[in-house]
Amino acid sequence: GIVGLGRIGTAVARRARGFDMRVLYTRRLRADSDLGEWRALDDLLSAADVVSIHVPLTPETDGLMDARRLALLHDGATLVNTARGEIVDEPPLVAELVSGRIRAGLDVFAHEPEVPSELLELPNVVLTPHIGSATRQTREAMTRLVVDNVLAVERGEPPLTPVSA
Repeated sequence: GIVGLGRIGTAVARRARGFDMRVLYTRRLRADSDLGEWRALDDLLSAADVVSIHVPLTPETDGLMDARRLALLHDGATLVNTARGEIVDEPPLVAELVSGRIRAGLDVFAHEPEVPSELLELPNVVLTPHIGSATRQTREAMTRLVVDNVLAVERGEPPLTPVSA
């Protein structure tokens, strides 16, 4: 089950199809896709063996996976969150994982860099650092952006990507 069939969710769906996996997906605006079957979020959660989250953090998605929705996952289902920690309501997730009812793969957390200590020794959880941007291409683009900002300031122009304190 893919929550968010944007650029990243689509890439995940393609890979899943390459392994002959049945793909269910949901997205904010319903759109047909040859990558899988559209489902309403609650229906997807109750049907999928694995749920992978790929939505941006917005006021609409903050806490999207709350206790009620986590309870829709069937026993033994796996939740993968590589999007943003705040999308999943962390205390109910921790409770579900400690109970052993579900499994998870997490590389984002609600209060990074803090990771709930209860998760550190659980056999049903895989924790990884959020390193999705650690590709050569992304790091080169980040460096280019820094250089472009420095050059703009040096010319007396405002930075291209100012940061407010």
